[in-house]
Amino acid sequence: MQETAPADAQEAAPPVTAFMLVKTTPEWLAMTPEERVRAFSTEVVPAVEARTTGVRSRFYDTEFYSTRVTDVWVWEADDHHAYQLLVDALRETPFWDRYFTVVDLLVGTENGYARTYGTEAVATLTT
Repeated sequence: MQETAPADAQEAAPPVTAFMLVKTTPEWLAMTPEERVRAFSTEVVPAVEARTTGVRSRFYDTEFYSTRVTDVWVWEADDHHAYQLLVDALRETPFWDRYFTVVDLLVGTENGYARTYGTEAVATLTT
């Protein structure tokens, strides 16, 4: 027997979160920090803003702990279509396979299991 999520959970699609694991290339590392900021501001941000809406990003440095993945870009999109448009936009910029190598994409929705089984999400809270 297949269980379904409650009706109210089905009506509101959860945001899509993508963990984009990337590795810097020699071309990116040859730039000064100012050139990197300018490249991101003039080459990536306008492309993403022109192609999609409802997308937010956060960036994490991991090169201190990993040689395979130097950065993790966390993208949150309002839905799967916005995420698809985001990836299409990024692939049109030098960031995709020129400044960074995309090592892996991990895409999911937060607490998807809870919606699937109609249960409360289990999480830890510390203060």
